[in-house]
Amino acid sequence: MVKRLIDIVLSFIALSILSPLLIIITIAIIVADGMPVLYKARRVGLYGNPFVMHKFRTMKVEQGEIINKITSKNDKRVFWLGSLLRKSKIDELPQLIDVLRGKMAIVGPRPEDIDIVSQYYDDIGKQTLFVRPGLVSPGSLFNYTHGEQWLNTSDSDNIYINKLLPIKLRLDYYYVRNSSLFYDFKIIIRTIFVIISILLGRKKFPYPYEYKYIYD
Repeated sequence: MVKRLIDIVLSFIALSILSPLLIIITIAIIVADGMPVLYKARRVGLYGNPFVMHKFRTMKVEQGEIINKITSKNDKRVFWLGSLLRKSKIDELPQLIDVLRGKMAIVGPRPEDIDIVSQYYDDIGKQTLFVRPGLVSPGSLFNYTHGEQWLNTSDSDNIYINKLLPIKLRLDYYYVRNSSLFYDFKIIIRTIFVIISILLGRKKFPYPYEYKYIYD
């Protein structure tokens, strides 16, 4: 209950402060690639219930013959402004609305595509569905610092499913088992640090400390 109240307060404050930026990004996307501004992604949420997650659209409306679910590094479907939004994680900001709606939390396991959950989630993955999915998590941090470097080929779906997803799920399962408000705070601070570091040009990061515990 306390976590949910904090999520509501933080997301409301963040949306209020960031509203000028959100308006600018909205206009910029329309100028750069037209409508729609938001991408509505069907994801699996709390207790396995599907919901619609919102992001700023970063891919072209016309995507050609590419059918990969997973976005690869330098993916041709991403337009120029979308690439900047993805790198800075600004494209994720509309999910603050999903937090207010009660579909997501600030910190929690990242919500996954419905098909990926139904086909590839093992018992550990299914355990992460017993809490609200979040904007940030140990798994999302690992994906940001390491996974996106792995997804540098046209075979991004296979690499994601077989190499990256199992690690992400175990990192997020570690979070579920050890969740606390203090842990949430640390993850938020780590996420801000990583985003700033990447925007300043840093390319290499150590594995997160949670990694040494996930296969115990």
